[in-house]
Amino acid sequence: MSLNDAMLQEVDRVRREMGFSGRSEVIRAGLRILLAETKEKEELTDRVRGVLLLIHEHDAENLVTSVKHDFLDIIYTQLHNRFKEGKCLELFVLDGEAGRIKELTRIFQKSDRIEYVKLIVA
Repeated sequence: MSLNDAMLQEVDRVRREMGFSGRSEVIRAGLRILLAETKEKEELTDRVRGVLLLIHEHDAENLVTSVKHDFLDIIYTQLHNRFKEGKCLELFVLDGEAGRIKELTRIFQKSDRIEYVKLIVA
């Protein structure tokens, strides 16, 4: 597994703060969370309502806007806020077919330009 220096520093910070014995424990815990969330989202069917939260650098704004325009059928509303120097928070209120919501979420999760993605389903 390859991690850049910034990610290794974050892993080490989390290890110290949460009391993990090593990097492997941190990575295993993170993978368990990712796998559980992925399974939960895979099981979504029919019509879904929820909120999609993103955090990204300001320079990723064009990506977010481009993707957003492809999913206007499920985006009920969007809130954009610059909440830290150079960082933006996006909040999408979604209502639509589960497959479309999962597709939108996956696009942002796979992008290395988006730092944080969280789908919360009502």
